[in-house]
Amino acid sequence: MKHPFESLSIIYEDFDQASAAYRRDAACARGCSFCCTNAGRIDCTTLEGLVIREEIMRMPRHRRKSLTKALKRDVKKRETGITTPCPFLMKTKACMIYSVRPFACRRIYSLHICSKENPPILSRQVMALADNAITALQRLDGNGYAGHLSYILHMLDSPRFLKTYLGGDFKPEEIMAFGKTHRIVINKMVA
Repeated sequence: MKHPFESLSIIYEDFDQASAAYRRDAACARGCSFCCTNAGRIDCTTLEGLVIREEIMRMPRHRRKSLTKALKRDVKKRETGITTPCPFLMKTKACMIYSVRPFACRRIYSLHICSKENPPILSRQVMALADNAITALQRLDGNGYAGHLSYILHMLDSPRFLKTYLGGDFKPEEIMAFGKTHRIVINKMVA
């Protein structure tokens, strides 16, 4: 049986291969951060959150500390309805977790350079492939959840939640209030 992280990589690779022909003419390039600053929600599953969490733990202490503050600020601002840039976006407009970025980031591209007046253009075929990949991600993370990146990481920082999740248990009642107010999806219910 494959480790869930391997299965996660396979879902990403399958999507990349299936959508490559459609994304060949994408205008996106290193330093383009329109989606990172204007997308509104950068969702991930709890399994993707674990991978990101591991990446954070490998960062230098000063970066982890500033990132923890940025994630907390993001949660607070989002709770008041303010859309903020991705906390992983550096001043250079590069992503500090690019190699482990969640599928929500991997699936986005545009056929032209974007602006507020000219949002991303994606093909229907890629969107359909992305929907299939999201379903596969939610099935893979059956006892987990999906929601905005900062909220998922916030949940994984709770020792009680983390213990329940890593133990393979499923106790949605423990996050019901937080989940409802932050639009957290229960993967078992949607996959």
